Amino acid sequence: MIIYQVKQQKITGSNYLEIVKKARKIFSLIKTKSKRRPYIRSVYFDKEKIFLDVFWSHLNQKNPRDRMRRLKYYARSIDLIKNTKNKPKSIINRNKRSEMLHKFAGITKMGDLFFVQIKENKKTGEKYFMSCFSEE
Repeated sequence: MIIYQVKQQKITGSNYLEIVKKARKIFSLIKTKSKRRPYIRSVYFDKEKIFLDVFWSHLNQKNPRDRMRRLKYYARSIDLIKNTKNKPKSIINRNKRSEMLHKFAGITKMGDLFFVQIKENKKTGEKYFMSCFSEE
């Protein structure tokens, strides 16, 4: 798997409320650009839409400490999804054969390694930004 060097900085903050506020602001800017479901276009997937709404429901299933850790990588993840041309590690979901999971790797200028998961529905071809997390 080839690692993409992101240009965005980590979302900073000392508590969960500060970090979620900054991440929601980034999400709101993207959301205002579309009339229906918020999405970004990915270079790797030939400018296809990657829907962002599933990330927030997936994030709410995590504990608060894990949410904060993942939200710090939100801006970097958006940058990676938009701009990477590197091939991800793709596997078929064992629980649902109609889904494929794509795992992209990114690294920051400071050397922090993180991963972004995108779920693809093989029947409809829709892609969803599922998760972002560090290597820890």
